[in-house]
Amino acid sequence: MFATMMHGAGDVRYEEVADPKIIAPTDAIIQLAVTSICGSDLWPYRGYGDFDGPKAMGHEYCGVVVEIGSEVKTVKKGQFVVGSFCLSDNTCPHCQYGFQSSCQQREFMTGAQAPYARIPLADGTLVGLDHLPDPSLYPDLQAVSDVLGTGWYAADAARVTPGSTAVVIGDGAVGLMAVIAAKHYGAERIIAMSRHPSRQALAKEFGATDIVAERGEEGIARVMELTRGIGAESVLECVGMEQSMQQATSIVRPGGMIGYVGVPHGVTFDGQKMFFAQSGMLGGPAPVRRFLPELLELTLARKIQPGKVFDLVLPIADVAKGYAAMDQRKAIKTLLTLGD
Repeated sequence: MFATMMHGAGDVRYEEVADPKIIAPTDAIIQLAVTSICGSDLWPYRGYGDFDGPKAMGHEYCGVVVEIGSEVKTVKKGQFVVGSFCLSDNTCPHCQYGFQSSCQQREFMTGAQAPYARIPLADGTLVGLDHLPDPSLYPDLQAVSDVLGTGWYAADAARVTPGSTAVVIGDGAVGLMAVIAAKHYGAERIIAMSRHPSRQALAKEFGATDIVAERGEEGIARVMELTRGIGAESVLECVGMEQSMQQATSIVRPGGMIGYVGVPHGVTFDGQKMFFAQSGMLGGPAPVRRFLPELLELTLARKIQPGKVFDLVLPIADVAKGYAAMDQRKAIKTLLTLGD
C-alpha cells in the first residue's frame, strides 16, 4: 500500500510501504474511514527532533477492523472503532486510575496516515460502535480520536466547573476543541485567545463568549481587565511555547488550575513566581481513552460537531499539500480522504 512518510524537515511523501500485519496477538488491523494531519505533526515537519530515517506519520484514526490477533476479545472484524493516539492496555494501575496515556505498556500510535493501520493493544485502546456510522460523521469521529479528547482533557485538568471563567490559549484544532469542552463543563465565560478571524468565528460558534487577540504582556493585561484583575479559575494551555505558558501562569487566579496539553518546546518556569501564585497545574499527553465513551455518545447523537475543525479536505495522495497549508496557517486542520 501507499502511506505517508516524513523523510526530514518539510519533506513529506506519499509512497509505497509494506502492508501492516499482525505482529503481536493483541494487535488489530483497521481499514481507516478517513485520516488527518495533527498540529503536533508539524513539530518534526518544522525540524524539531532528530531523524534517524523516514518516519511513518499519523496517529489519529477511526475505521473498520479487518483483522485481529488471537488474543483480541473486545473488538471484532467488521466493527467500526475509534482509538487514541496513546495505545494502552486499559487494565494496569495507571489506566484504572484514569491515566491511560501513562499506561505501563504505553506505546504511541504511528502510521495512521494510510489506508490501513496496525493497532497494538487493541482491546485496551479501541472502542467499538454497535453499528456502522453514517459517513457524514467520519470527520467528527476522526476528531474524537485525538484533538477533541485532548481539548477535553485540558478542560478536565483545568477543573472547569459550572459558572466559572475559562481562558483557552491557542486557536489551533486542540484549542478550538477545548472551547467545546469548556462549554460542556459549564463555564459561564469562555475567553478564547486568537488573532485569526476564521478561528475566532469558529471559537464563538463552539461557545466562546470573548475573544482576546493580543499576545504576550498585552494579552495578559487584556484578560486581567476582562476578569477585573482577578484572573481565571481555569486556564487551558493548548500551544506549548514559552510565551503561551507565560500567559497561562500570569492569568490564572490563586487557587485556580492550568490544564496544559500543548507539547512543551522551550518552556521554563520561575519557581518563586509559581510558589506565590498558589495555582495548580496538570497536563501531559491526554488520556483520550478515558473520555472516548462519553465523546462518542455526544458525537453520535450530534450534540457536538468537532468535525467542523477540518477546514481543508484533500485526497491522501496530496498529503504534502495538507502539511504545507497547516504549516503556513492557511488551514486549521486537514482531513485526508481515502477513496478509490
